[in-house]
Amino acid sequence: MIPFFFEPTMLILIPGLILAMYAQFKVQSTFARYMRVRAASGYTGAQVAQKLLEEAGIYNVTVEQTGGHLSDHYDPRKKALRLSPEVYNGSSLASLGVAAHETGHAMQHHVGYLPLNIRANLVPVAQLGSTMAFPIFFIGLIFQTGWLLTAGIYLFTAVVLFQMVTLPVEFNASSRALTALERGGYVSRDEAGGAKKVLSAAALTYVAAVLMSLLQLVRLLVLSGMFGRRDD
Repeated sequence: MIPFFFEPTMLILIPGLILAMYAQFKVQSTFARYMRVRAASGYTGAQVAQKLLEEAGIYNVTVEQTGGHLSDHYDPRKKALRLSPEVYNGSSLASLGVAAHETGHAMQHHVGYLPLNIRANLVPVAQLGSTMAFPIFFIGLIFQTGWLLTAGIYLFTAVVLFQMVTLPVEFNASSRALTALERGGYVSRDEAGGAKKVLSAAALTYVAAVLMSLLQLVRLLVLSGMFGRRDD
């Protein structure tokens, strides 16, 4: 058998790898560009996040600073909106856009946005799938055990579903963010274009993740058929 790292079905992944690399480059370059463009309002990301929460009637979510670069996220379990230092303290279009986006997730949680709830319910099985799908599948492949191959495919399908549900969640959060920023006067109409570019670049990373997951699933299906199945 050809060694795994030279396995020809890995060619299936090339489009996903190309898009993932481009998306990473795009988000880094766009974020860096608009980090240098200060919003005329002068608000920091932390201030904007706090004000948007209050405007949405959300008073039980804390805005916190966290370490790392582009580590911004909303934690629904702790009801904490965590912003990286450059976003928390920054007053650039990039900082405001990212802060508003994460606030958009808090808004989704507050109103019970259905795709967000579905994604939350998929988290345990998606985590199991991301950890166990490949080991189980390739053990099944080595020993030609059909039920292990099938189990691996089903587990990875949960990962694909999670990635697909993530797309509307992220796009909706960005839409809420841009609307709230303009409505509150935190960015002007002209400045909103820069914030939108930052969020669009970030969204591309989620599109790339979905494509890569789908291609990985196709690869597993091809491998399971190529080498046949034998149940013990």
